[in-house]
Amino acid sequence: MEVLVWIGALVSLVGVAGLGWCVVLALRARNSGEPEEEVRKSLQKVVIYNMVALGISALGLMLVVMGIFVS
Repeated sequence: MEVLVWIGALVSLVGVAGLGWCVVLALRARNSGEPEEEVRKSLQKVVIYNMVALGISALGLMLVVMGIFVS
């Protein structure tokens, strides 16, 4: 099941890229110069995106482990 390992690795990379995107969004929100309340709202949205990206990355790692066990 080598294909499962590669698919899992690709999904994990998508999740890691999403985590990097969350870092960029958070830095933009903090450096935007907006009022603190607006920054908090922006960062709350980033937290949701961060959790989704983390879940996608974890799912990919699970696929990799399953592929290794099946092989």
